[in-house]
Amino acid sequence: MLQRLVHNRKVHVLVATPSGVSGQGGIDRIMGAMKQEFERQEIADIDVHFLASRGPGHVGFSIFYMFDFCLRMLAARLAKRADVIHINISVSGSTYRKMVIAACARLLSIPYVLHLHGAEYETFWKDDRSFMSRRIETLFERAGRVIVLGGLWRDFVASRAPGAAGNIVIVPNATAVPSMAHVGGGDHVHILFLGRIGDRKGVPQLLDALHRMEPIKSWRATIAGDGDVEAARMRTAELGLAERVTLPGWVGPDDVASLIASADILVLPSFAENLPVSVIEGMAAGLAVVTTPVGAVEDIITNEQSGLLVPPGDVAALTEALTRLVENPALRARLGAAAMAVHRERLELAPFVGAICDVWRSVALKAQSVKR
Repeated sequence: MLQRLVHNRKVHVLVATPSGVSGQGGIDRIMGAMKQEFERQEIADIDVHFLASRGPGHVGFSIFYMFDFCLRMLAARLAKRADVIHINISVSGSTYRKMVIAACARLLSIPYVLHLHGAEYETFWKDDRSFMSRRIETLFERAGRVIVLGGLWRDFVASRAPGAAGNIVIVPNATAVPSMAHVGGGDHVHILFLGRIGDRKGVPQLLDALHRMEPIKSWRATIAGDGDVEAARMRTAELGLAERVTLPGWVGPDDVASLIASADILVLPSFAENLPVSVIEGMAAGLAVVTTPVGAVEDIITNEQSGLLVPPGDVAALTEALTRLVENPALRARLGAAAMAVHRERLELAPFVGAICDVWRSVALKAQSVKR
């Protein structure tokens, strides 16, 4: 319906994503998957370009990428090829850069959409009337739409920026159906962690839990990701787990797909998340998921039905959950099948892209109506 209402003309969209669609972060991975889905679907009325707003490497260079994005936005506006700016936003520097991009969009009379990904936005955006809190409130309230990943984030944004409440849309993250057949770990149950290695993701607690499980011989684990890799390797050696726990560092998309295909359990014992991509990837492959009820996780995982939820930082509970799954193949199979069913129903890429496109169309249509 919205497609017909935009008078059969293309909606031109510029997407600001941190390092471009080849970046390593969760936002970039989602945008990269989205770009591939656009190319697969060949959506006729949407013309979308994904541009880096932070860039790879040292954060000191991010200002150049930010201004480059603004210059490209100006060029697109002059060429009448900028109807909507889609701004992916997280905490700290991401928010400060996006304030500049949003201000430029307003100067150029281009409506913008905010897409909130930051895991720690509840603590970053403080509940006070400080200068920065009011600037963030203005950023959200002037957006054409605000996309959040779950109900918790909808309520949070509405409480901080009441003027944006009517413009909030929930669109959960999504992933493609795995292209590699799932084979599992064979004789040894394969426990897989995917994410940035460090305190926020609960890697120290995961290593402690695996150490407590050392007497159980029928498992192995892979902890894959960038971050504090060397420190985690040293801790693994100290705990006597070096022969059973592999830490390959950051791995690319092909290796991620291979790891998921060979895994039986996906574990992510984070202290803070928005809606983690790795959990959705595990669900897509039918892995049994162990994670924490943080962010919007409870929107997609129901404890004991489609996964196991443990309190953040609770090593005993994490140990118990992993042990249950290692020792009970029927439980792994039941939880994995239920998780896959949730993915196929709610978390596939095609409906995700459709929902985002509908947001863009509605914002472009509203801008057209105002101009008339």
